[in-house]
Amino acid sequence: MWFCAVRSDDLGKPGAFRTVQVGRESVIVSRAKDGSIRAFLNVCRHRGARLCAEESGEVRRAFQCAYHAWTYDLEGKLIAAPNLTKMPDIDRVAYGLVKVHVREWLGYVWVCLADEPPSFEEDVLGAVVTRLGDLTSIENYGVENLKVGRRIVYDVKANWKLIVENFMECYHCATIHPELTEVLPEFADGYAAQYFIGHGAEFGAGIQGFTVDGSPGVDRIPGVTEDQDRRYYAITIKPQVFVNLVPDHAIVHRMFPLAADRTVVECDWLFLPEVVESGRDLGPSVELFHKVNEQDFDACERCQPGMSSRAYANGGVLVPSEHHIAIFHDWVAGRLGLTR
Repeated sequence: MWFCAVRSDDLGKPGAFRTVQVGRESVIVSRAKDGSIRAFLNVCRHRGARLCAEESGEVRRAFQCAYHAWTYDLEGKLIAAPNLTKMPDIDRVAYGLVKVHVREWLGYVWVCLADEPPSFEEDVLGAVVTRLGDLTSIENYGVENLKVGRRIVYDVKANWKLIVENFMECYHCATIHPELTEVLPEFADGYAAQYFIGHGAEFGAGIQGFTVDGSPGVDRIPGVTEDQDRRYYAITIKPQVFVNLVPDHAIVHRMFPLAADRTVVECDWLFLPEVVESGRDLGPSVELFHKVNEQDFDACERCQPGMSSRAYANGGVLVPSEHHIAIFHDWVAGRLGLTR
């Protein structure tokens, strides 16, 4: 599947890289000499050593294995190794790094490990159309042109599917999200924004911005229409991305499943570049969803121990407002080749 790996801006110049865990594979995502983004399996072709041990960094011209010094350029080609000239049968392209498919969208790098990747338009862009009704609605926010004002990384002791289920429904909102329901009163009724195609939850009366205390936020994104003003939209892009849209910023969650009971979540708060560069106080805007994240992840960690109980063997009981959770369960089962 298409997996959202890194923010493009994190790879500032040629040689910059980040390593990300995608399932069982470690992947190097880097910027090449020509400014393009490349991705490779983080494995030296010689004896399988991990090529880049760091989570992020920068190389000048090439990646070199610390074991036997096999060296690869920024396009993944094998360019040097001890006694390489005495091994004419070594094809430097064929024995280069194993490439991973790459797409850029919303200012993020998406990777796919499949030999033949599925349609990005159907799987990723299609998820947005299914939620919002069209692509124009998300394009209005110009997410690719925004800048990271704050990034918080959460280490959640729960399975990634629990986090997806939690994000998609609001049956829990009145119970654990007092700050959020103050800003978005309709959430107190248990219906999440994702319940209705194209619907954005409206700010409450007297609420001036998507902030922890309802105070005014920062500069509104110019492309946001009057119909989108004072509204919150949430989108789930399976398997591991949440996109949240409000008039003056966007919030993007990327999940990195590391074990059956552990998921690292990187959450970016994205604002207009001039807002970030001005040094404006982003605290009230960040604090609202930071609280929501902490509340949600605590709930998921409460659920995780019960996943192995026979009381939960059939997946629990879903109420009508959680019908899309049932659809998600069917999707997971389908990906695994199971029937429910």
